[in-house]
Amino acid sequence: MTTPPPEPNEMQCAGYLKALGDPLRLQIVRALQSGPLSVSDLAILVEQEIGTVSHHLRVLFHADLVQTQREGKFIYYSLKEGMLPSRGKSKQTALNLGCCKLDMGPMID
Repeated sequence: MTTPPPEPNEMQCAGYLKALGDPLRLQIVRALQSGPLSVSDLAILVEQEIGTVSHHLRVLFHADLVQTQREGKFIYYSLKEGMLPSRGKSKQTALNLGCCKLDMGPMID
């Protein structure tokens, strides 16, 4: 007896979790909880080379966790819409992946 292939949402969730399975990418996601940042801003925050941060942002982008917005010659990265609960008065830090929620701990301010 063979098992049926996973549902598309399970595949997407597995992709999210795989992309988040790197400590530096978790740092980047935590930094993006406070709002959009450029690659150079992120490189300073996580104390890594711009090329390294750019690579990890590409992985997060292809996993559909972050989105980009161009402003002049700069590209700003932010968490995809719906990943964070509405910002309201509570500072909830759990990422909503659809299939599960991932508590990211305190936000970087």
